[in-house]
Amino acid sequence: MPRHPVGRPPLHRLRTTSASACAVLLAVTALAGCNRDQGSDAAGGGKVGIDLPRSDSDFWNSYQQYVEKGVKDGEVDALSLTNSQNDIGKLVSNVQVFTDQGAKAVVMAPQDTGAIAETLQTLSEKKIPVISVDTRPDKGDVYMVVRADNRAYGEKACTYLGEQLKGKGKVVEFQGDLSSINGRDRSEAFKSCMDEKFPGIKVFELATEWKGDVASAKLQSTLAAHPDINGIYMQAGGVFLQPTLALLEQKKLLKAPGEAGHITIISNDGIPEELDAIREGKIDATVSQPADLYAKYALYWAKQALAGTTPKAGPTDHDSTIIKIPNGFEDQLPAPLVTKENVDDPKLWANQLEKKS
Repeated sequence: MPRHPVGRPPLHRLRTTSASACAVLLAVTALAGCNRDQGSDAAGGGKVGIDLPRSDSDFWNSYQQYVEKGVKDGEVDALSLTNSQNDIGKLVSNVQVFTDQGAKAVVMAPQDTGAIAETLQTLSEKKIPVISVDTRPDKGDVYMVVRADNRAYGEKACTYLGEQLKGKGKVVEFQGDLSSINGRDRSEAFKSCMDEKFPGIKVFELATEWKGDVASAKLQSTLAAHPDINGIYMQAGGVFLQPTLALLEQKKLLKAPGEAGHITIISNDGIPEELDAIREGKIDATVSQPADLYAKYALYWAKQALAGTTPKAGPTDHDSTIIKIPNGFEDQLPAPLVTKENVDDPKLWANQLEKKS
């Protein structure tokens, strides 16, 4: 009868024990196994494709800087960043490149929230989670939408203008592209608030497709017909601020708060140029859209998606609220109103950006 070293079972028992242990481990973890590569996948590894939406906006250029910093710091393992330049066709093409290169998650900011549905369906079929930044797609599954409450943007702008104008006057509203949920949310909320709270204010709704030159041309026509305009709501300071200020300066209508003929202006974005304009008395207020937090939590949720984490609705530990939406979840980040009273608050992302530059 063969003899074995003391304390060591026969070879066939070693093989049986090893196989049994692996089987038990597989049953317990379901996703992991006795294979190092499988364990790495379960831990949430994988490349992330990131598409930037445009480069003609100071806000999105700031967002890009924060994204690039997060990638450099190793928040995610990213493929080469792409920029779809506000072109849905380029976005679709860029996403195809991501999938060809093996992306396991995709971060995008579709400017046309209706036209991206087919691409989202394709990604869903491939089990590739999507994080949508700033915009909520109309259809198609998303793992997480990272944005602020855009209806609150419109409501805050309405309330500020209504109170400053004491419920009377004429206001120009630069509407964003209404094919985007952001443009619709801000426009609908602004109108509802004005109709309900400030019926004595007449609003001129100017569709702009987020284009500064279009806004400037339409403002010039409106001012010619209604020289008593005393309020402006810009839904995106990143594209509207400079052309608006240039036109008002040209027409000698840019007057400081408190002066006769002052036009009260509130914007959305919270870029450094807007904060400077508030300090200089050129505009009165803005709602700060958190470019830094958009980038931070876009990468955070991409990492969570790769790890297989299921989001939960409710308050978060980063002062936001996650809500369930029909096609996924949405992390609604805080967006404070900025006026001359708090324009120098160091917590505002634009002030942090200035310090770094």
